[in-house]
Amino acid sequence: MAYSCELRCFSGCDGAWPVTRPLYTCPKCGGLLQVAHDLEALRDRSGPAWMKLFDERYRVSTWPYGSGVWGKREWVMPQVPDDIVVSTYEGGSNLFWAERHGRELGVRDLWVKLCGQSHSGSFKDLGMTVLVSVVRLALRDGLAVKAIACASTGDTSASLAAYGAAAGLPVVVLLPKGKVSSAQLVQPIAHGALVLGLDTDFDGCMHLVKQLAAENLVYLANSMNPLRLEGQKTVGIEIVQQFDWQVPDWIVLPSGNLGNAAALYQGFRMMKELGLISRYPRLAVAQAEAANPLYRAWTAGLRSVAPITAAPTQATAIQIGNPVSAPRALQALEAMNGVVEQASEEELCEAAARADRTGLYTCPHTAVGLAVLQKLVARGVVQPHERVICISTASGLKFTEFKVRYHERAIEGVRSSLANPPVFLPPDYGAVVDAIRERFG
Repeated sequence: MAYSCELRCFSGCDGAWPVTRPLYTCPKCGGLLQVAHDLEALRDRSGPAWMKLFDERYRVSTWPYGSGVWGKREWVMPQVPDDIVVSTYEGGSNLFWAERHGRELGVRDLWVKLCGQSHSGSFKDLGMTVLVSVVRLALRDGLAVKAIACASTGDTSASLAAYGAAAGLPVVVLLPKGKVSSAQLVQPIAHGALVLGLDTDFDGCMHLVKQLAAENLVYLANSMNPLRLEGQKTVGIEIVQQFDWQVPDWIVLPSGNLGNAAALYQGFRMMKELGLISRYPRLAVAQAEAANPLYRAWTAGLRSVAPITAAPTQATAIQIGNPVSAPRALQALEAMNGVVEQASEEELCEAAARADRTGLYTCPHTAVGLAVLQKLVARGVVQPHERVICISTASGLKFTEFKVRYHERAIEGVRSSLANPPVFLPPDYGAVVDAIRERFG
């Protein structure tokens, strides 16, 4: 049977539009869009049959099924033909059993989904493979834009530039000047993108790129574009698949623009509707205290999120005060019996250091998730026996400056209680022995 999907209004306005049409908001109400799949067509296979198919494709060498995204293509973007797909073998990332760190936090069954093991070093690749593939199809069919563009705090720009380069497509990225790590800045530069460093924050960059897209100068690649969520939703499907199709109790998710919360729910909803699972995990959305509009709304009992001016935070990728996917995230929280918690700068810095001491090497955003988990365990919201998955959104190798400054005790307002600076010695055997004895007794 032929599978298909289309764009529809998230709020329920009548109408449907092709996924290749450059639409980012509903033409009728101006609200968010979503990708709607023909679920009746997808029910031509049973839940167990879908599981078997996805397992047979997992990390194979047959193009494009080895991708963790395109191995589930019927659920993601079935209209894109093989020769149009732009993929870097994204997905299939390690589900790390954080046994030692879990014991320290009081959780016996803690796992960290290492999405930073993807091609550009972050979970953004899961969505970007879908978006760039659809743009490539649209260009073949006559779409006329100068470039694909995004506003970014680092990871989105790196991923878009990589996939644009792989497809031979022009890319423009708008970054907040001085607020992106060196590793994140050099990635789009190396891939040949036009990198525009603007004297504003992410929300200012987002305002400008939306204007460019409204004038049809560029195709918008930020997560208000629902195509991104189609790829990102596979992380939830893949987690369940890695547990032999068993659902965990909790998923802890660091989030700024909130598209990943919505995407996670979309993946679980499809699995439930198509008979692969019978329940949802609970969702904990973790925000930095300096950029916490969802936390403020949720704890106040509100079901709309007012924008704020985000303050500086070490978790730069989630330093977002006006999250475009807030309505989608609220839907996810309600459906998944969710909670929202925040982490201060000191809490996230110390959480990163504690996790690193157990063999992880966490980005500051993952540390926000781990700090939030510690709070939820301490309050009894998360029980010691429950299986918990924390989503690690990016490679810690992208945030070397953060790590160095922590161990140099150079982050203002942070004690760096686990700082471990190098010991510099003369080339003397006795001095080396003394240093070993001083540390280890």
